[in-house]
Amino acid sequence: MNANGQHEQGGPGPDGLRQVVWAVVASDIGPLMLAATDDGLVSVVFHATDEVRDKALERLGSRLGAEPVEAPGSPLLAESIRQLTAYFAGERHDFELPLDWSLISGFNRQVLRELTTVPYGAVVGYGDLARRVGQPGAAQAVGMAMGANPLPIVVPCHRVVESDGGIGGFGGGVETKRQLLALEGVLPQPLF
Repeated sequence: MNANGQHEQGGPGPDGLRQVVWAVVASDIGPLMLAATDDGLVSVVFHATDEVRDKALERLGSRLGAEPVEAPGSPLLAESIRQLTAYFAGERHDFELPLDWSLISGFNRQVLRELTTVPYGAVVGYGDLARRVGQPGAAQAVGMAMGANPLPIVVPCHRVVESDGGIGGFGGGVETKRQLLALEGVLPQPLF
């Protein structure tokens, strides 16, 4: 336990419940709210204004069955913050973080896990990603999986574009997607 009586490492909190910690960090694309459990990073939320943050915390608490605790200095968040800072500085191209996949399941989880194999500086089409998970007719469902991604940037849904070269949609907004692709030196081109 730390000086405040909170658990800092893995395992349940003092009340035996799952521990969820969060912090808002500055980034080149605006404030991001990061949340982690003992299992790893569980959520990244764009445009983390007070209102957005409060709604996200309510959803997290409900879905994870634990009250999220603000803990910007928590060891559960330290490496995620360090790696995201390095990513925005252009010093990191891959994330090596434990991830808590408990907010996503089924087809969506399958698609997002496959998405983690798309490297920095590359893009993939919705249809191609559908084929990669064995569902060649599921391009629309892939788009829905991208919209449900609880771990954007780290699980790089910004790298999924339309096959005709269009940028496609993005939960953080199209301008945010453009900024992330520009950071990685990518401008979507037709994929066929």
